[in-house]
Amino acid sequence: MNYKLRFSQYNECSILVEWQAIIDENILQDVLIYKNKIENNYIKQEVEVISTYNSILIIYNSTIDNVNNEFLDLKRLYNLPNTDKKVDSRTFKIPVCYDDEFGVDLVNYSKVKNLSKKKIIKSHSEVIYTVYFVGFLPGFLYLGGLDATLHLDRKITPNLNVKKGSVAIGGKQTGIYPQDSPGGWHIIGNSPIEQFNPKHNPPCFIRAGDKVKFHPISKPEYYKIQNEMNTSNFNPEKLLLHD
Repeated sequence: MNYKLRFSQYNECSILVEWQAIIDENILQDVLIYKNKIENNYIKQEVEVISTYNSILIIYNSTIDNVNNEFLDLKRLYNLPNTDKKVDSRTFKIPVCYDDEFGVDLVNYSKVKNLSKKKIIKSHSEVIYTVYFVGFLPGFLYLGGLDATLHLDRKITPNLNVKKGSVAIGGKQTGIYPQDSPGGWHIIGNSPIEQFNPKHNPPCFIRAGDKVKFHPISKPEYYKIQNEMNTSNFNPEKLLLHD
């Protein structure tokens, strides 16, 4: 189906396209299909296309001379028949250690939610999440599908230094911090898998539209995987779940 989109000029070199402001997998698929259309067919000039939950930002390599003409071209492109009914998706099994050493907020989170740590870990790790987009930090995955029993507003006062690999919950979402950074989400574990490395191609091996399933591991398993990450060439295909 085609959605009613809103086209607006974001600045002199970019155009913003917006869908209905909800988090929905059908809208995500439409966003990604349209993104592919633009990248594959928009040949008038080179553009960069950035997608989020329900929007696309199209960045041109020069000033837009006639924005209304660009709107018309983009609308025509959106209304062209889709060659792909759905964007290909891969599912990655990401190991996470939920030990208190890594899940620094897990005890307090458990008290606030009135749930045992065992129940939190089970609920968090048994879901297959959808990657809606990658942003905030390079390699930060915004994941949809968190069990409603685990929803909790972000912290009022953010942490100044969240450790790389921290697995956290913020509002209705969960995600992994790809590097040391400030952050206001509740940290419940840590993954030894490097989400972003500028030396890799692509730098982030997981993309919007992919799926993620967390896999609980022990501390010895965590350090074993971390050591492997540091001493060998990482192959993300090892993390793929196959039907």
